[in-house]
Parts: sequence; C-alpha cells; structure tokens
Amino acid sequence: MSHLTAAIIFGGQSSEHEVSCMSAVNVITQIDKECYTLLLIGITKEGHWLKVDSVEDITSGRWTESRTEAVLSPDATKKCVILTDPQGQMSCRQVDVAFPVLHGQYGEDGTIQGLLELAKIPYVGCGVLSSAVSMDKLYTKILVDRLGVLQADYVPVMAQELQELEKVLDRVEARLAYPVFVKPSNAGSSRGVSRADDREALAKGLLAAAREDRKILVEEMISGHEVECAVYGGGGEPIEASGVGEILAGAQFYDYDAKYHSAESRTVTDPKLPGEAAQKIPQLAEEIFKAVDGYGLARVDFFVKEDGTVVFNEINTMPGFTAISMYPMLWEARGVSKKELIRKLMEHAVRRYGHRRKV
Repeated sequence: MSHLTAAIIFGGQSSEHEVSCMSAVNVITQIDKECYTLLLIGITKEGHWLKVDSVEDITSGRWTESRTEAVLSPDATKKCVILTDPQGQMSCRQVDVAFPVLHGQYGEDGTIQGLLELAKIPYVGCGVLSSAVSMDKLYTKILVDRLGVLQADYVPVMAQELQELEKVLDRVEARLAYPVFVKPSNAGSSRGVSRADDREALAKGLLAAAREDRKILVEEMISGHEVECAVYGGGGEPIEASGVGEILAGAQFYDYDAKYHSAESRTVTDPKLPGEAAQKIPQLAEEIFKAVDGYGLARVDFFVKEDGTVVFNEINTMPGFTAISMYPMLWEARGVSKKELIRKLMEHAVRRYGHRRKV
C-alpha cells in the first residue's frame, strides 16, 4: 500500500492560534501512518510558515524555533511545499493532500482554501465560498433566512459607525430588548463575544467586537439549551448528520475561556431535549450545510427553547479537534472513532478533484 504525503497545516494568525495547535496534535496522533507520510507545517502568529519536526515540538511550543521555512506553492503544476533550510538551500516536497487544521481568520474563511485551490492540492474541508460565507455570521444569517430557518433577531453594525456610538446604541435599543449578545461577524471560538445587560455594557461590547472585525452583530438573547450537531459529506456524496450534543457552560455564556479554560464547562451527547428538537436538528443541520455548499465537515450550532422551538445560531466549517471538542465527540457517540473519522475526512479530501486513488 503506497503512502500519500499529507500536509498538516496548523497555527495561523487568528485569535484561535492555540486552539489550532491543540487540534493539530489530535489529528496528527490519530491519522493512519500506514497510509500517510506527514509533512507538518506550522504558521506562527506573525504569519511565518515553518516545517515542524514532530508532534512533541507542537505540544512543547518549540516548533516556532524551527529554522526551516515551508511555503505552499500556488503553482498547480508543482503541487508542492517549498522548503528552505537554514543555509538557504531550497527543495520541493510534493503534497498529495492537505489538512488545514486552522480555525478562525486566515484559516476558516476561504483564504487558505483559495491557496490550495490555486495549487490544485486536494484538502480537507469546505471550499472557498462555503468557508467565507460560513465564517461571516452576517452573511450566514442572510443565506439561512432564505431557507426559512428560525434565527435570533439581530442588528448589523459596521465598525466605522461606532464613531457615532450614541446613534448606534439608540438603533440597537429601538430593535432589541436587553440582554443582547454582541459578536464580531468574523471570529471563532467566541472571541470578542460579550453579553450586554445595559447600554454601558453594549457600548463596551461593540468596541471590543470591533477589535476583532469591522462587521458586528448584536443579537437578541435566546434562552434555552445550547446544542451542536456534526455534519460530514457533500460534494456529490451523501451528507450525514450526527446526533445532538449539549453545552453545559461553566460561565454566564460559552465564551472562549469557558470553552478552553473552565473545568466546570462540559458537553453531553444525546441530551434530553424538549419536543421533537433532537429529531429536527440533524435535518436542519444537513439543510444548512447544503445551503452553504459545504464539503467534508462542519459543526452546526442551535438553541432549543423550553417549548422545543429550534433556533439556528451559527455554522463552523473547521470545528475543533481538541480533546474536549464536540465534533469528534459527537461521532464517537455514533461509534465512529477519531481515527476512523480522520480516515474518512482524508479519503473524502483526496476525492475532491475526482481523484479516486485508494489509500
């Protein structure tokens, strides 16, 4: 059985850099080494691309000290990573498939996907349009509105409008009642997200969100269960949705610290939900995945009210693969191990351009 060279790309310039590193460790650990020869590529917070020698270097953080550069060439005739050693000697390492384990901006927003498309290197995950639309919460809402799926009411705000902050506050208060949630339109893992219970908190939240993105959403608060559903497939192949997982946040809401730093936060698969929510959510997740032209994987997030009403929250096209991430956990609850899940994702990626080589 011949090996394929798989480039595992992690880190990146987004606020989710550390999460990406944690996800990459799990992907690298679980990937089938009998099928793939791995080329590890780390992108520093400053955007420097480096060849990484081992998963141990990622866990220790030593990978940023690498002196070998590894830059993905956009040349479709080469399909390679250009390596430059400390002496300046260059070589080309061919790549058969890539797994961009990158979350947030410059990783989940269509940018790395565009580079891989130029290079014609098959890759895990959604394409350029799907990634960009799903990363931008405002445009996701516009698209999902056309499906007739219930969403939280919202007010869009542009960062430049905050120069006249009082007018923005008046506009939000005319539409929504407190409490509200303030979110950057393009950010992941709840970076820059805050809850506002009054005008002063709303002003602070808007300014904080503006540091993450120039587009901001102010949403009504939906009380109820916060749940997630994993999706796999697409691109002409059957789409499968997992069961439902519920987030039990160890904070007022499931922000970045609650996700990754709170010992009290936990997730539960197959929770007891009111009404027919547990049956409806996988169907809606598949519909939304199709609507954004999803490929490979996504995690679709919802709220469930106490009367069983399901409200769409957001879609993540490169969900976390950390030890506490819901996406692999939901598939494990369906009998699909992390190793099997990654095998399926890699094989699906190889088929991206009609390449049917078996691994």
